[in-house]
Amino acid sequence: MSAEKATTSEQTAIGIAHSKLILIGEHAVVHGQPAIAIPFPLVGVESIVDYVPGSVKINSTFYTGPIESAPDSLEGLVTCIQETMKHLQLPCEDFMIRIKSSIPPGKGLGSSASVAIAVIKSLFAFFGEKYSEQDLLNLSNISETYAHGVPSGIDTLTITSGSPVWYEKDEPINFINPEGDFHFIVADSGRVGDTRSAVESVATLLRSAPKRIQHKLDRIGEITHRARNALETASKHLLGQMLNEAQRELEALGVSDAGLNRLIYFARQEGALGAKLTGGGNGGCIIALARNEVHSRQLAEKLRKFGAHAVWPFVLRNN
Repeated sequence: MSAEKATTSEQTAIGIAHSKLILIGEHAVVHGQPAIAIPFPLVGVESIVDYVPGSVKINSTFYTGPIESAPDSLEGLVTCIQETMKHLQLPCEDFMIRIKSSIPPGKGLGSSASVAIAVIKSLFAFFGEKYSEQDLLNLSNISETYAHGVPSGIDTLTITSGSPVWYEKDEPINFINPEGDFHFIVADSGRVGDTRSAVESVATLLRSAPKRIQHKLDRIGEITHRARNALETASKHLLGQMLNEAQRELEALGVSDAGLNRLIYFARQEGALGAKLTGGGNGGCIIALARNEVHSRQLAEKLRKFGAHAVWPFVLRNN
């Protein structure tokens, strides 16, 4: 890629980003407890930058047109683009960004962070500049602030990582090396969740009943520590048990709903070692731990027939 500013319509640059899943620790992580997030490579985003003279344009399934006319829902991404150009010390003009995403939005899979990271990568590539991991994190978190209010930062960290992430607010980032293979199934409820409102609802509960809710958040923290131990010692049954216990606490916090619970209980009934919501909840996806590869395929098919909107079986192993 030439380091010169694009001057011909032939110049194109591409940035890609995979998705992420919160394995365990949702909501508690916002309040200082740890969480474990894992890269989810089965869905992702491709951002393609082309030279187009004039104002900056976006071409996506949600909106196509100049960034100054973009809807409010894209305000975070627009600000991220503008701040990236400021960081590069270049004028924000003369290019179009085409965004292709296979990540269903509002499902707790890190859609907004993946889009931001792919776009940032493509802009750096288009202008022949190198980025650091910190550049990616800082710039993508601008977009995340619009999407989630006060983001934990776990989405952007996991999307830029190839390994499971152990995340604690204001603590050094840690990576987990899982022992053995863990066969998971992610199933989409078909309904969009709203992470921001779910996070706010837990914060409201915490203010109204601080002792009771803090106890639940602390309990999720304890469960997350045990889940890490299970990953590092190939203890599938222990991990499944921890997923189920975390789900019990999330239900008590009011962030699971009938649609998610229906999929979760069905997965357990069909032999899943554990199952819980993943992400903000109240819509979005569940994650279930299968016994082995064969069971994973069987359970994925059963969840499909049971009415899951989309199903993704995948394996987590030490790279």
